[in-house]
Amino acid sequence: MRKKLIAGNWKMNLGIQEGLSLASEVFHMTEAELHHPNIQVIIAPPFIHLDALSRRKPASLKLALAAQNCSAHVQGAYTGEVSAEMIHSLAVEYVILGHSERRSFFGDTDEVVAEKMKRALEQELKPILCVGEELDSREKGTHEAFVADQLEKALAHVDEEAIKQVVIAYEPVWAIGTGKTASPEQAQEMHRYLRSRLAARYGDEKAGGVSILYGGSCKPDNAAEIFAGPDVDGGLIGGASLKSRDFLAIAHAMQNSL
Repeated sequence: MRKKLIAGNWKMNLGIQEGLSLASEVFHMTEAELHHPNIQVIIAPPFIHLDALSRRKPASLKLALAAQNCSAHVQGAYTGEVSAEMIHSLAVEYVILGHSERRSFFGDTDEVVAEKMKRALEQELKPILCVGEELDSREKGTHEAFVADQLEKALAHVDEEAIKQVVIAYEPVWAIGTGKTASPEQAQEMHRYLRSRLAARYGDEKAGGVSILYGGSCKPDNAAEIFAGPDVDGGLIGGASLKSRDFLAIAHAMQNSL
């Protein structure tokens, strides 16, 4: 069975004390309430929290930390950047790459994302690679081709061995903050398509082992329906990850589906 992942992306929210408090709640709830061996909870706080949380997380707790980004460069005069090697030094397991906000607001092109993927894998980090189309692409019916192009370019340096370390997150950008909603059927349709593209590149067996997460406003009240899709292996959770009970309710929806 593919690993099922519930990843909370805190984005640019929470100071040190607020972050420590939320993480403590999530640590406790995860330990007390989630017992399925195939579920992995991940939290991706801002960089300022990673050192403290890596020290405070109980070693026995089945919860992993993720960075929200990493540099495409190894090291050097790149003010404000954080390298994959730096992240690895904190015992952080995952890194989110290619998020729609990084692409839209900070100019992360497909080529830049591919370089970041390469750097992350060199440091034995597990990339959570985000792909997804905007509204005009969905309305024109070019969404599959658009997302396939993003996927192919991002995986330029990822060979058959490395793909086992990669997680894919599908973000229907058109359904985030627009008032429009991606149905569970639309989510499953795109997840199935992404897996078919992975199979074309790496073969059915390896494609079948890649976890594909849904990143389109997954909440406690719609998680169960979304997770019912056979190719939906969890969620990349935004706003709901800032409330411990909501975040764990989404994890419970996954646990109950297994």
